[in-house]
Amino acid sequence: MLTRKIKLWDINAHITCRLCSGYLIDATTVTECLHTFCRSCLVKYLEENNTCPTCRIVIHQSHPLQYIGHDRTMQDIVYKLVPGLQEAEMRKQREFYHKLGMEVPGDIKGEMCSAKQHLDSHRNGETKADDSWNKEAAEEKQEEDNDYHRSDEQVSICLECNSSKLRGLKRKWIRCSAQATVLHLKKFIAKKLNLSSFNELDILCNEEILGKDHTLKFVVVTRWRFKKAPLLLHYRPKMDLL
Repeated sequence: MLTRKIKLWDINAHITCRLCSGYLIDATTVTECLHTFCRSCLVKYLEENNTCPTCRIVIHQSHPLQYIGHDRTMQDIVYKLVPGLQEAEMRKQREFYHKLGMEVPGDIKGEMCSAKQHLDSHRNGETKADDSWNKEAAEEKQEEDNDYHRSDEQVSICLECNSSKLRGLKRKWIRCSAQATVLHLKKFIAKKLNLSSFNELDILCNEEILGKDHTLKFVVVTRWRFKKAPLLLHYRPKMDLL
């Protein structure tokens, strides 16, 4: 079968960020037009603008950050195409946390370990039989299932109700993974309040409605701005239900 080799520079335009001109890191896509950028670049840009940096389409008049989402598929493609990029980025993140005297988040530790194992196996020319690989994968999955994301960076949250149409939670203080999303919180609250649908809820931070795909880490960094814990969030019925 004939194969055609494609040089990396031929596709650079498709895997680089238009804002920083570097390879995409934490690829984030604008849902309105599907243009992709580094998350940090896009968040910084949208603090002063509400349009896409590429096509200038208006993302949202007042809350553009709610209409962007992590593009895991694109990020996986970039890491596979650019040799050493993932390992270099994980190393930078680890050095950043160590410089601040903070514990390295669990997700970064896991990615570093996974990347190291992947490199070691290729360097040693090791190949594993399918049954051995399946057994190891099953053991890892079992370990992950039992961990319940306790090894992740954790966020302490206070969930307050700011509407007379809903009751407050009996236990409003929770602690969960920083990788959990606002959607997870909506489902949690809906279940506790016996609501028919989690789509009936809005969750707010500093009186700003949060997008359902925002991770709690993202909320802490961009909305709470590392203020003292706990992260204070409010919930209420959606505005169109009021």
